[in-house]
Amino acid sequence: MKKVILSLAAICASTAFAVAQTSSTTTTTTTGMGTITEYSPGQTFIVKETSGPVTYSYGDSVTYVTKSGKVLTDADLKSRMKVGAPVSVGYSTVGEKRVISRVEIDD
Repeated sequence: MKKVILSLAAICASTAFAVAQTSSTTTTTTTGMGTITEYSPGQTFIVKETSGPVTYSYGDSVTYVTKSGKVLTDADLKSRMKVGAPVSVGYSTVGEKRVISRVEIDD
């Protein structure tokens, strides 16, 4: 009987330890604003901000939208994403890189 109780206690303790090791990761998105100074889809995205030019990196996916929330198609991007266009860039910091997740352009 003692062996059964000790075995159950050991199982409960190991289960509690495994649950206690669960962790979560939080990603914070920051926004930068300025005008595009250099743009090459999937390669180069540089924005002139008040602090100077900022180079952004591309991540797994980038959503391009207008200020009103309309998602831009590839055809829209070709005509609207150009040097001098004002943008707002949503990004997260990974090491020293600013990785783009969302780009908002005027309607």
